[in-house]
Amino acid sequence: QVQLVESGGGLVQAGGSLRLSCAASGTIFSRNGMAWYRQAPGKQRELLAGISPGGTTNYTDSVKGRFTISRDNAKNTVYLQMNSLKPEDTAVYYCNSGPALLSFLSLRVHYGLDYWGKGTLVTVSS
Repeated sequence: QVQLVESGGGLVQAGGSLRLSCAASGTIFSRNGMAWYRQAPGKQRELLAGISPGGTTNYTDSVKGRFTISRDNAKNTVYLQMNSLKPEDTAVYYCNSGPALLSFLSLRVHYGLDYWGKGTLVTVSS
């Protein structure tokens, strides 16, 4: 059983920074791609950033240059460093490991199912 638990969300002023963490349980963490998504009120959930088991990263244009994804396989943890935050970054941020990352990260295999955390709220004030 894989569980993902996000932390690090909160209230920050525009232009500020936050670092989100996602702690994973289970033995397949280091073998799978990992990603961060977000969902703003009234909007669809969107993929932001992904990282392969070996550390290769990919980002969507909306966060490229401002957000950085990283992982520590020894700690079973993936991070999202968010800089230059804007009010439009306000959303619930979710950690994920799922088959959608096969194409996003050019991976050949995903182990297990589609795993999601419960999310952590990030609020950026203007």
